[in-house]
Amino acid sequence: MTSVILASTSPARRNLLAAAGLAHSALSPGVDEAAAKVSLLAEGASPAEVAQALARQKALAISRLHPEALVIGADQTLDLEGQLFDKAETLDVARARLRLLRGRTHLLHSAVAVAKGGQPVWGQSPSARLTMRDFSDSFLDDWLGRQGDSLLGSVGCYRLEDEGIQLFSAVEGDYFTILGLPLVGLLAFFREQGVMAA
Repeated sequence: MTSVILASTSPARRNLLAAAGLAHSALSPGVDEAAAKVSLLAEGASPAEVAQALARQKALAISRLHPEALVIGADQTLDLEGQLFDKAETLDVARARLRLLRGRTHLLHSAVAVAKGGQPVWGQSPSARLTMRDFSDSFLDDWLGRQGDSLLGSVGCYRLEDEGIQLFSAVEGDYFTILGLPLVGLLAFFREQGVMAA
């Protein structure tokens, strides 16, 4: 049976795959994401295209080392009116980010790619549209105090699956796209490949 490798050490993505019943291992792809983003943006790539390119790069990096496996690469970008945002490095940056997003609509682009034998064999990159409510500064400060550094692992500095849902007035899009791994299409691909029961 073909093995499946996740080209990521993200606990969230590993948990999503495990909860969905997909047996897999995980390896760090070793891709310099910061340098890749700088290069892609300099070439005029959109935030959605950046997510697609990074997902592909991650999958290919591991696929070249393990050509017999199906390798999953994934990436997510936050797009506010065409501007790409990375994960915040500190809670002060997270606070500023959330103030910027407050009362506005942004997009989350979640790309997933699968490679085998050092070649891309499948990919998908859906987007979700999220609108933050106009919350108060005191609400934000209290919420940040409760969440702490756990927010720094998310490009939006919120975790929708937890109390982060309180920040929003509208959410349009697939739940797994928002979490950063579009599972519905990915699992359909693995069923087609005979990796999961049809």
